[in-house]
Amino acid sequence: MTPSPAEAPADLVITGCAVLVHDDQERIRFEENAAVVVRSGVVESVTTADAVRHLPAVERIDAVGQVALPGLVNCHTHAPMVALRGLAEDLPTEAWFNDVVWPVESNLTERDVELGARLACAEMIRGGVTCFADHYFTMDAVAAVVEECGMRAHLGEAFFSSQGAQGRERSLDFALRNRGRADGRITTALAPHAPYTVDDADLTATADLARAHGLPVHLHAAENRDQTDTSLARHGITPIEVLERTGLLDTDLLIAHGTGIVDRDLPLLERAGGRVAVATAPRGYLKFGWPTTTPVRALRAIGVPVGLATDGAASNNSLDVWESMALTALIQKSTEGDPRWLTARQALHHATLQSARAVALGDAIGALAPGRRADIVLVDLTGPHTQPVHDLAATLVHSARSSDVRTTIVDGRILMRDRELLTLDVSAVVRELGERMPALLDRSHGRRIQEYDT
Repeated sequence: MTPSPAEAPADLVITGCAVLVHDDQERIRFEENAAVVVRSGVVESVTTADAVRHLPAVERIDAVGQVALPGLVNCHTHAPMVALRGLAEDLPTEAWFNDVVWPVESNLTERDVELGARLACAEMIRGGVTCFADHYFTMDAVAAVVEECGMRAHLGEAFFSSQGAQGRERSLDFALRNRGRADGRITTALAPHAPYTVDDADLTATADLARAHGLPVHLHAAENRDQTDTSLARHGITPIEVLERTGLLDTDLLIAHGTGIVDRDLPLLERAGGRVAVATAPRGYLKFGWPTTTPVRALRAIGVPVGLATDGAASNNSLDVWESMALTALIQKSTEGDPRWLTARQALHHATLQSARAVALGDAIGALAPGRRADIVLVDLTGPHTQPVHDLAATLVHSARSSDVRTTIVDGRILMRDRELLTLDVSAVVRELGERMPALLDRSHGRRIQEYDT
């Protein structure tokens, strides 16, 4: 007799852990001595450990002493730039771009991009990141790595107006060919670089294409206050007002950074016709010495989701979203002069549901609940730096580290178990990337892919 679906073994049962869940008001709480049941890549239930004691399963994980969280989302990065980690240090933004990064990026080959993406995905899996939003070049190579390694990704092929219409066309072609790839784990976006490198005509055309093809848009805008001040001096409007003028605020839009968002921008963002979100990557802002940070409190007050990000490792030196979560909480307290904002629970909300919404996946990931995709990380809190636990949220945000992630799961598939990567060979990547470094880092040619002038 064939068992009914309810009687058939679950694909995966995780048991004995605390589970982060959201109530109907999106407040975070923890279910103790709980279990998560996964079937067909989806969370079937979050229940008690006793309830699944005798439930048959293809695979079981005993997670006593651990916390199950929704997988973290890196809402804005340039994954292949891990190859440039530590190359351009202690420089102002203009010199960072013009003297180092953009000359080196003119050397990039498809193989460089692929190897960088492999190393980046390994780093993110080990840090509990299950999904990332990437904005870079030669993105077919990145999509292939995502498909192979099992992660989830929101990918866009970046372009500048200096590339002519072909740049915009390549971005559209990539987005249309790859959306839904990897059994739906890949979503795509159009990816103009920024208002200071993409002119109004191209931004308007991008908005038209986004609406025509049902695609979101991912770009940098108002990255820092200097960009806003320069835009006001040259054009009389802010970068956010450029997005409004060109129709991009009427698309589903992910804005990277936004530390230059000013008060006059907030009404435009509040009444935007599309779903607008902002990604904050605070470590890079500290390194560049920018005087402001993403106005998280003001954006939340007008209903704009703020997701957590790292930016590329060339500026941030890591792809550690755990660190971004802690820094966001601390910097917001300092900026607002209020220790009650951002609380640990609010920070976890940004790391989970808000980050999922930022990449337009708020209905699929970001929470551990029936019907959501089974993107799960297990965090070990038995180490001396996380004991004793008086407030589990505070322990997770301010005491735990990305290295405490023991297991990473995407769509019910285990990508890392007990700190062992199962889908990527890091040593082979590091070896080949090292061999390619001299050609990649050569700047004697005098070329650069773009000019930073804001």
